[in-house]
Amino acid sequence: MMETLQGIAMARRPTITAVAQAAGVSTATVDRVLNGRGMVRPDTAAKVLAAAEDIGFYAAALIGHRLAPGKPRLRVGFLLQKSRQAFWQDFALAAEDAARRTSAFDARADVTFLQSQSPDDAVGAIEEMAGRVDAIAGTLVSHDRVTAAVDRAQAHGQPCFALLNDFAQGVRHSYIGMNNLKVGRVAAHMVATALTKRGKVAVFVGGSRWHGHALRETGFRSYFRETAPEITVLDTLINLETRQLTYEATLDLLARHPDLAGLYVAGGGMEGALAALREVRAPGDVALVVNELTPDSRAALADGYAAMAIATPLDAVCAHVFEFAGLSLTGDAPPAASQLFLRPGLILPEIL
Repeated sequence: MMETLQGIAMARRPTITAVAQAAGVSTATVDRVLNGRGMVRPDTAAKVLAAAEDIGFYAAALIGHRLAPGKPRLRVGFLLQKSRQAFWQDFALAAEDAARRTSAFDARADVTFLQSQSPDDAVGAIEEMAGRVDAIAGTLVSHDRVTAAVDRAQAHGQPCFALLNDFAQGVRHSYIGMNNLKVGRVAAHMVATALTKRGKVAVFVGGSRWHGHALRETGFRSYFRETAPEITVLDTLINLETRQLTYEATLDLLARHPDLAGLYVAGGGMEGALAALREVRAPGDVALVVNELTPDSRAALADGYAAMAIATPLDAVCAHVFEFAGLSLTGDAPPAASQLFLRPGLILPEIL
C-alpha cells in the first residue's frame, strides 16, 4: 500500500513541463534556469522561479540558488581537429584564454578533438556535447548529416558557430573566421611576387568537404587568371591535411614538374611539403605560402623555404564566440551579420 501511495505521489509531482506552462515559457528555458546552463533574462528567470514555487516544483529551492547574485554560467563546447598539430593546440589554448577573459559570465571552454575528419565523427561529437554545453563552436566538414545535427542542436537551444570553415550554411548561427576567398588571393599574390623563375604553380587542399579550402583554391586560381594568365596553375592536389601524404605528393609533384616555381598549402600538412622541399630544392627555389604560424612555419620563414604564413587571429575568433554565445542565449542578436570576417595576420620573414 505504501509503494502504491508513493507511486501516486511521484506521478503527481510537478514536472519541468508543468513549470514551463505555469511560467509561460519553453521547457528549454526552464532547463537553462534549473541547470544554470546559460543566460536567461532576469525577468524571465524570476517568472520561472515564481511558477516553480507556486506549483510546488521539487527543485524550486535549487532554482532560487541558481538565481542568487553572481555571474551567469556560460559553457561553450569547441570541436577541433588533429590534437597533435601545433595549430589546433594553440586553438584550444586560445579558447580557454577567451573564457577566462569573458567578464560578463562565469565562462568555460569545453574542448574536444575529433578522431577524424569524417562526417560521422562530427555528428557524434555534436550530439555528445549538445546536452552539456550552452553553445557549440567548431571547425567541421561540410556535409548534410553535419547540417542536420547542427539543426537538431539549435532546436534544443544550443546555438552553433562555424569557425574557419563555414559548414552548415543556412542553418548554423554564425560563421566566424577569415574571408577565405580573399585569403586565397593573398596567397596567390605572394606566390607571384616571390617567384624566382618562370614556371608552374600548385595548390594543396585538405579535402572536398572543406568549404574554406575550396574558397581559398578559388581565390588562388582567380588571382592568377586575372593578373598572370601566362603562369600555369596545376590541378589541385588533396592531402587530407596529413604530413606524410603531403610529403609524398610534393616529392612526386617536384619529380613530374621540374619547373615547379610556386606552391600554396591551403590547409594543414605543410610540414610534409617543407620536408620534401628541403630534400630536393634550395631555399627560395619554390615560392611557398602556408597557413598558420607554428614552429615549423616559423623555421621555414627563417631559413628561406617559406615566403609567407597567413595566420588566423585565434584570440579574436574565440573572443567573438563567447560574445555571440552570450548574446544569443539572452535572446539578443549578435552585433554582426551571419558571417564575421576577421583580418588575417600576414607573416613575412622580416618580421620574425
